[in-house]
Amino acid sequence: MIVITAPTGNIGRRLLSLLVEAAPEHGEEVRVVVRDPARLPEAVRGRVEVVTGSHGDAATVERAFAGADAVFWLVPPDASLTPDEAYSGFTRPAARVFAAHGVGHVVGVSALGRGTPHAGRAGLVTASLAMDDLIAGSGVAYRALACPSFFENLLEEAGSIREDGVFTDTVAADRPAPMVAVADIAATAAGLLLDRSWTGVGGVPVLGPQDLSPDDLARIMTEELGRPVRYVRESLDELRSTMLGHGLNEEFVAGMVAMKRAKDLGLDSGADRSPRQGPATAFAQWCAHTLKPAVLAAPEAVDAR
Repeated sequence: MIVITAPTGNIGRRLLSLLVEAAPEHGEEVRVVVRDPARLPEAVRGRVEVVTGSHGDAATVERAFAGADAVFWLVPPDASLTPDEAYSGFTRPAARVFAAHGVGHVVGVSALGRGTPHAGRAGLVTASLAMDDLIAGSGVAYRALACPSFFENLLEEAGSIREDGVFTDTVAADRPAPMVAVADIAATAAGLLLDRSWTGVGGVPVLGPQDLSPDDLARIMTEELGRPVRYVRESLDELRSTMLGHGLNEEFVAGMVAMKRAKDLGLDSGADRSPRQGPATAFAQWCAHTLKPAVLAAPEAVDAR
């Protein structure tokens, strides 16, 4: 039995599709933990067991992980909480149940940066790495999918790219860094969940095929979209003010700012791409297949989830 948390999210819904198709030939069943079962794709509802509730709730994970051999763990973002509450606090009930039910293998979505000089001062990344330690301490075999920023973050700026030819971030325009498509994260997770010959605790970098700077991204977007796109660097103070203006938790905002600062200092640099654990979608390919339709769509049709 493989259990998928957050199955309607950007990564989880792709993973769910992969596992529903592949699990039967591996002799596996699939169970999902979801707050609203109506959000599950209609095509898979009759092919999975559904546990309704939040996977941050002790009673829900007690039911969800009973008899489970493997779990896909993803913490949903919650900017109303502190970073520690959002990551380790949310995960603590599950970690206790992993041990109580003897769950053998867990694959979790985490972040790059472990072992770097910036890891202890990287805000949300630091909190994510602490969550990994919590899960590893439960006694399961654990693989943390160490991810950089997602290509899909740019979907949130489809309107700005469409109207003004502009996207923003807080890093230096010429700083190259890895990025990744969420489909590649899902595919790597599926491989690990279906072939559980691995043991112990470790991290698995999940990266695109090359490091890219914001200027590189702008150049590739210009080529693939057929219109000029440029990068505008936002200051950390501007980011902080914008997030606080939306009423987000002050400590969470501080964690986001610290993460952005650490990335600009090279938090994600130097990640090892060999041996590769799964597919690696090129940014140009992602632009053509995913970003371009979003930019060309009517504004009300764009959904960045």
